Amino acid sequence: MDLPIIYHPNYVAPIANTNRFPMEKFRLLYEMLLTDGVAQPEQFFRPELPDLEAIALVHDREYVDAYWNGNLEPKAQRRIGLPWSPELAYRTRIAVGGTLLTARFALRQGLACNTAGGTHHAFPSYGSGFCIFNDLAIASRVLLKEGLVKKILIVDLDVHQGDGTAFIFQNEPQVFTFSMHCQINFPSIKQISDRDIPLPEGMEDDAYLRMLANHLPDLLTEIRPDLVLYDAGVDPHIGDRLGKLALTDAGLYRRDMQVLSTCVAQGFPVASVIGGGYCEDMRSLVYRHSLLHRAASDVYRQYRL
Repeated sequence: MDLPIIYHPNYVAPIANTNRFPMEKFRLLYEMLLTDGVAQPEQFFRPELPDLEAIALVHDREYVDAYWNGNLEPKAQRRIGLPWSPELAYRTRIAVGGTLLTARFALRQGLACNTAGGTHHAFPSYGSGFCIFNDLAIASRVLLKEGLVKKILIVDLDVHQGDGTAFIFQNEPQVFTFSMHCQINFPSIKQISDRDIPLPEGMEDDAYLRMLANHLPDLLTEIRPDLVLYDAGVDPHIGDRLGKLALTDAGLYRRDMQVLSTCVAQGFPVASVIGGGYCEDMRSLVYRHSLLHRAASDVYRQYRL
């Protein structure tokens, strides 16, 4: 079997063209993977809508119900940065289901990729920074509850700190949070991950990859996770309008190869999500996101998973 990739047509919900969030990138990513021959149609799997009870393993039930029913107060809605609609509410839930299905495939086959996910700014009682429900946290809690894993390592390489994820698991010994992010970028108030690596503005490929190599192998040896959840945000790219680092396309690909091969070579399953990315040139942005799936396909074939 080839690399499992998770996608759902409802990963795209209608929003105004004036919104900064690049909603169309999810559909365009799916199409690029097919057009460029990175994946075949039979490699794609559709997630199911997760129960609200699963989401409430992480988020306050009052918040979950208010968002799902469209009753969230205006101030809380503005903090999210996306206008509510029934379609967006459905999209939010199905994307969580996508990360959960990605994790299940990774446990069975060693490696799997979502074509969405990485909503790491969502806190238990509120959303923030385009993030409504924290898919990484929900997937972790579901798998822990089901007894499928005992230890999870979250590797968050989005340019922004995974503050919601860090807060959710601050007293959870079964989940280790690792975030490498630009120090001076959003959020202005950082939470405390189990390991935070704040990076200086303008860091380029080689320095970034050395920093990653200084931490990831030792973390794997120390933690011995049953599953790695990898947030492969592409906003560390030099052309990202919400980043402040200076990685190139080649640097992003090398980063993804480094993470995936380091984990898989040692027998640690990896479930990957695409994380953040913001660029006026949509094709360039989608290509950057596709680097994760290109690297994962190469690793999957290399290790014959």
